[in-house]
Amino acid sequence: SMPSEMLLKIFSYLDAVSLLSLGCVNKRFCELANDNGIWLKLYSCSLRSKWKMKSKQTETVSLGCAALHDKKPGYWKKEYIFKQTCAFKTRVMRLVKFLDPYTGLPCKNKEAMKVSGLSWIIVLKDKNGKEHVVEKPKLSFKDTSVTILWYGPGWPCLDVLSTLKLFGVTPLLPDQSRPPNKNGPRRFSLIAEYHLANLTESSVAVGADELVQLFSLSPGLLVGIWKEKNEIAFVMANLHYNQLLERSILGSATVQYAPPPNKPLLDDIDSEYGLHDYSLHLDLHGRSCMYLCGSFKCLFCRKRDIENGYLRLRVVNLKDNRKHLPIIGTLGICWETDVFKGNVKDCFVMDLTLLDETAKPFWCFSAPVHMELSTKSSGLYDYMGHIYTADYADSEGKVCVEFVWLEETKEYIIVSLVLYVSTKKVNSWYGTNY
Repeated sequence: SMPSEMLLKIFSYLDAVSLLSLGCVNKRFCELANDNGIWLKLYSCSLRSKWKMKSKQTETVSLGCAALHDKKPGYWKKEYIFKQTCAFKTRVMRLVKFLDPYTGLPCKNKEAMKVSGLSWIIVLKDKNGKEHVVEKPKLSFKDTSVTILWYGPGWPCLDVLSTLKLFGVTPLLPDQSRPPNKNGPRRFSLIAEYHLANLTESSVAVGADELVQLFSLSPGLLVGIWKEKNEIAFVMANLHYNQLLERSILGSATVQYAPPPNKPLLDDIDSEYGLHDYSLHLDLHGRSCMYLCGSFKCLFCRKRDIENGYLRLRVVNLKDNRKHLPIIGTLGICWETDVFKGNVKDCFVMDLTLLDETAKPFWCFSAPVHMELSTKSSGLYDYMGHIYTADYADSEGKVCVEFVWLEETKEYIIVSLVLYVSTKKVNSWYGTNY
């Protein structure tokens, strides 16, 4: 029953976040909270304090008061949000420009995530269209990736679920002076969407222990299913630092962020000479423990290494035992829920970062990989033991790894590591024709 003039006077003392929240109360509050006079005042203050505009620019905004009623309701609210969002993105992207010479990736990812107030959620959608939001994940940071684990009671039944969406979530108007408000206005950026129908038949089985079975969905998602109930126990997402912030911030709620195409430098790359001076950084881990962390320089291929739509880069040669790599610890992926914990053996998370000759990330991923016992026996004189293989493949390439299990020392040795890069990826990257 309060007159609109009095409500507008009260609203004029509120900050932007409170105004946005008020707009969700009812239709009348929504209309009043869009008042151009209130938002123009906020916009003018932000110009003077944050962007330090020259007097001519602030005068232009002041002159806009004369034509205030010419603008549609909500115009200056949109302008304010647009300016704030641009400044926020610029501030975050400035942090990720600093690159780690060891990995070739941004070295201030954690600082950028803190500044942005970034978090991640998953949204489970059932076949009737009802959505179930799961927040408050556990994070585990590595050199080149972050592992995100969700678990908790009250998961929907697997049989009724249709899709799972992974979102990056940031406050619509970040304020570094106070922690992000879960109930405040937020911005969603779609990172990936996965189909859960017939999950156990259509996805890759990674492994199992006494309680759960693990299934892998590309890109980088691991779903744990209770053996007895056939229900979701936990969800684990592995996100590579390359383009992590862009995909978590710059996309929309419905469309994933698409990185700009590579601008190749003039070089002596051609199909006769092949790739050269590539670098690889490889991490193998089980979420909470690291099994291998290695870097390899001066990788190359020749024309004879190009066949069947792939370019071969041999990293570890079976015949060169000087480059064979020992694995620290017993391979497995650790998991946990509110009540139970476990470790699924003979699987791990692989973080691969392949840099081109200019040290620019060329092919990157973080994904669960499972091991299989090979049918062939070891023909190596240096090692006597079972051979295991672990393969990974996506649209950009394949990775083939061979291990030897040494019973005497209870450890794995990587005796072969080969990358197969898709010629389509190379042609798109360089604008050539392999």
